[in-house]
Amino acid sequence: MEGRDKVTGAAQVTPFAAEAPALPVLLAALSAAVRGEPTAVARVVRGPVGLQGRALLVRADGTYGGVAGGAYESAPGTSCEGGLGGAPELDRAAAAEARALLEAGRTGTVELSEDGSHCPGGLTLLVESSVPPPRMIVFGAIDVAAALVRAGKFLGYHVTVCDARPVFATRARFPEADGIVVDWPHRYLRDTATDARTVLCVLTHDAKFDVPLLQEALRMPVAFVGAMGSRRTHADRERRLREVGLTKGELARLRSPIGLDLGARTPEETALSIAAEIIAARRGGTGVPLTGSGTPIHPDGEEGSAAPAARRSGAGSSGRAPATGVPSNGDPQWTPSGHCPS
Repeated sequence: MEGRDKVTGAAQVTPFAAEAPALPVLLAALSAAVRGEPTAVARVVRGPVGLQGRALLVRADGTYGGVAGGAYESAPGTSCEGGLGGAPELDRAAAAEARALLEAGRTGTVELSEDGSHCPGGLTLLVESSVPPPRMIVFGAIDVAAALVRAGKFLGYHVTVCDARPVFATRARFPEADGIVVDWPHRYLRDTATDARTVLCVLTHDAKFDVPLLQEALRMPVAFVGAMGSRRTHADRERRLREVGLTKGELARLRSPIGLDLGARTPEETALSIAAEIIAARRGGTGVPLTGSGTPIHPDGEEGSAAPAARRSGAGSSGRAPATGVPSNGDPQWTPSGHCPS
């Protein structure tokens, strides 16, 4: 299995012996990755000697499997007996936790007991998620969109540009985009695949596009929804969205005018301000200068007190843009779905 050195970013390979109990699961995970299928591998890294090294493969639909008798097996909705070498309840609990991290596109550790309860101290699972790059969909083929495509690619997003006007949505104007779609924005968004990591940037600046698009977007469990426009445009847009039935909570998810206040003037500067807000939303940043702030520069590192929570919630997987599992603000503090019995 390949990873990255935390300091240099260089590729590192973790060797596994040919007789390692997790090897069949890891090979199945690699095959799934080649096919582009999102999967998570939950592996026992701390616990009883008989469980260490055992692994469980979890798929996006919740099915999972493990190792039984030295061969990889799986069945929809069930695990093969003793995938992690313990009780079936342990497999079920591990699969549920791994799926939660997989849906958020995250890698992290999970504390469980051997009976599958969420009591710390029994064993530690390392859950490694393998997912495609997160999506950024840019609506509106304007000059700022071209700069935002470049910024999105730099941050590791799979970037699609959508505009209903074929004269503007062309490969010549957006050579770096992964996809260019000529369609009404709300119709494309309704039919395309999104997840909890998806970023939606609405640059159309036209009510006939904005309102039906945002009516769809603000009801989706995506990571970020932002719209361009002046404060007057934003007020008019909010009024129109209320008229079509959006709630106060749904409107609160809209980041408009999109971007941080950097004093941007050029398309490139505007794209940078939008990218900065996306990062701040994903990481829970304030967007204020670090000078004189007194806050930790790296809240997940040695400077802050959040390191245990960060280890629990997991780090972003791979060198791509890490994901968020909540549609509102910040990089979520992932919490287990169960509780330790009192």
